Amino acid sequence: MSTPSAEPVPLPAKRRVAQLAMLAFAVAIVMLAYANVGLALDNQIPAGMVTYGLSLGGLMLAAYLVLARFAPWADPLILPLVTLVNGLGLVVIYRLEASGMKGASATNQLLWTAVGVVMFSVTLIVLRDHRALQRLTYTMGAVGLALLVSPLLPFVGKEINGARIWIGVGGFTLQPAEFTKLALVIFFAGYLVAKRDVLALAGRRLLFIDLPRARDLGPVLITWGLSLGVLILQKDLGSSLLIFGTFIAMLYIATQRTSWVLIGILLFVGGAVLAGLLFDHVQDRFTVFLNPEDPALFDKVGGSAQLMEGLFAMGEGGILGTGLGQGHPYEIPLAFSDFIFPAAGEELGLTGLMALLMVYALLVERGLRTSIAAREPFSKLLAGGLSFILAWQVFIIVGGVTNLIPLTGLVTPFMSQGGSALLANWILIALLVRMSDTARKPPPQAIQDEGMTQVFQR
Repeated sequence: MSTPSAEPVPLPAKRRVAQLAMLAFAVAIVMLAYANVGLALDNQIPAGMVTYGLSLGGLMLAAYLVLARFAPWADPLILPLVTLVNGLGLVVIYRLEASGMKGASATNQLLWTAVGVVMFSVTLIVLRDHRALQRLTYTMGAVGLALLVSPLLPFVGKEINGARIWIGVGGFTLQPAEFTKLALVIFFAGYLVAKRDVLALAGRRLLFIDLPRARDLGPVLITWGLSLGVLILQKDLGSSLLIFGTFIAMLYIATQRTSWVLIGILLFVGGAVLAGLLFDHVQDRFTVFLNPEDPALFDKVGGSAQLMEGLFAMGEGGILGTGLGQGHPYEIPLAFSDFIFPAAGEELGLTGLMALLMVYALLVERGLRTSIAAREPFSKLLAGGLSFILAWQVFIIVGGVTNLIPLTGLVTPFMSQGGSALLANWILIALLVRMSDTARKPPPQAIQDEGMTQVFQR
């Protein structure tokens, strides 16, 4: 007697059409922005607009086809949102390049975007089940630590702009910390799934907070020491804050204990103050943060000139901005990388920046939605950690350029020019897409053959 089998539920055609329509709409917005820049600068459509448009559209169509084939049930908004932000970053970089800003290259950024789409596609094709990553928990931890300390190695590590966060071979440079965050999030997710019951146990109660047991503080103290080591040895405040903040957030997701968050905040603030008292480069960052308008700091090498130029630009933009191609963002040092957010703010205004932040917020929301919908703890923690990394990185860079927090050296995800961050973030999106597909996929429908139907009828 034959047994009932199961077949996958087919994806509705309307869903595929909606995904493709949103993707086309995102590319259209980017192309209109390109045209706006050309008309403002030269009173004509940019000569390379068709090339850029076809290239960007072709890349995103390829990404869509891979997604439709290997992750058909994934959240339909994730890829269009990333396309919009990545495309707007290309527009701003093109605008800076057209104004003669040295170092800005929209062509190079488009090439890196192509490589990022390839990495996105390869991740989806190779990683059919993200739960396999849980078996690599400690391997990913070792890989993350190796990548993190690699810039400190002689002959390989390079110091650029006062921070030793690069490795270089020949003329090629790479920032390994961008890939470290992915490896460590996978490690944190696997570790916390295994240890969450122990870490959730409460010790003594202080006021209204149940403190963790002293023996369970080890992982937090180790991560705290690691983040301080990055801050001190590599002079990289951004990666230090990113690593420790992500671990504390994932620890809270795993245990639901507020005490871990409070302990984490106290440890990081205490460590930052101690580092500021002992090390000049940390103290300089805080001095600029507290007194950016000081003329002595403005003219100092590594002082507040870059920060103040960014603030001036956003102030000049006002509510609605000067218009694409009609401002002076090229006066901001490194406007195409570290300070692309205020560069965009001058010409898009507060309204444009708020819309951009809403796109990021929606992207993070889709990631958190995936975390909630996931069926197993590892997926919940991994999706939550990756979503937090994206949100935390946006907060750190936006807080830095608006002088809400000290400058950290991180870049705006998908917008800033550079290969390392762009590739790592496209891989991050691929992981979210894979988990979203698994979480949203309906269970197979059981079907019965004719023989089984006759048995049940009798």
